Amino acid sequence: QVQLVESGGGLVQTGGSLRLSCAASGRTFSNYAMGWFRQAPGKEREVVSAISRNGYMTYYIESVRGRFSISRDNAKNTVYLQMNSLKAEDTAVYYCAARSTIGNSYTYYPDISEYGYWGQGTQVTVSS
Repeated sequence: QVQLVESGGGLVQTGGSLRLSCAASGRTFSNYAMGWFRQAPGKEREVVSAISRNGYMTYYIESVRGRFSISRDNAKNTVYLQMNSLKAEDTAVYYCAARSTIGNSYTYYPDISEYGYWGQGTQVTVSS
């Protein structure tokens, strides 16, 4: 079992930047594909970005492509989400999630149902 802890959320003005981090512990981090998800008030949780075990393959939803960047450092057991040019509609609780993918290094998983391990979330608020 892997434990996930997000950090880096906060209050930022429109156009600003934040970098979210998700630290993993408990199992071999490089055996997990990772994803960032978000949930705004009154809305369902949605995928934002996903990354393969080896970090070579990434996925973004259309609304964040070109503004957000996902990366991972397997030596530090951490996945990051760099968020630039933030908009009010990016306001949400952001969650990282892990999916065991032993044997498949180049696949990302944008489907929320694929993930079995979740962090507690970090609030991102973008003020206009």
